[in-house]
Amino acid sequence: MKTLGQWLSAVLVVGFLSAPAFAENWTLFRHYDFHKPEFIHAHPFATQHLVVQVDQGRPQRWALALSNVANVLNYFGSDKIQVVVVAYGPGLKLLFADSRFKARVQSLNAQGVEFDACHQTMLGIKAKTGHFPKLLPQAVVVPGGVIRIMQLEQHGFNLLKP
Repeated sequence: MKTLGQWLSAVLVVGFLSAPAFAENWTLFRHYDFHKPEFIHAHPFATQHLVVQVDQGRPQRWALALSNVANVLNYFGSDKIQVVVVAYGPGLKLLFADSRFKARVQSLNAQGVEFDACHQTMLGIKAKTGHFPKLLPQAVVVPGGVIRIMQLEQHGFNLLKP
């Protein structure tokens, strides 16, 4: 039989490990339902849907991904395509507050592109550094990057992995 101290320790550990990181937008994280995707930007007239995977730590890849996003917006028009960029693993650095791509992320976000940040990656960073990474205000935290991509693919999004 466990003692009260053991139970309290277990509760504190679980609470600490599952505590959300600090970022600007936690809406999707708090209300996440794999079977019912939600989005920060409404795209009621979108006929195309694209999810862009950013999982590498190379800024050249981030530049390519953002250029790809800008190109599809220009081709279809921002009202006809819904784009979600999902950053996880080393690719999460794209959404760090000190990212050199800050202005491009802000511009694309203003055009309706959603930028999702992987909470699992954030927890890994906290375990190594002792704190959560500071993200751009445009970052939308989701429970997991791979889970979000799977969700969107199952709901008709095309996957682009530059």
